[in-house]
Amino acid sequence: MATEVLCNVENCKYWEEGDKCVADSIFVIGEDGREAESVMETACKTFEERQ
Repeated sequence: MATEVLCNVENCKYWEEGDKCVADSIFVIGEDGREAESVMETACKTFEERQ
């Protein structure tokens, strides 16, 4: 099943034109544990800076 993942962080090596994420998998964590009450309490651990 294909899933479209959008991302607007252009300096990530997985970013592709059209704000698409082309990573094989995505890892998102809650900053204070395993639950988040808002998007501000989450972070994408898949990010790698584009060289």
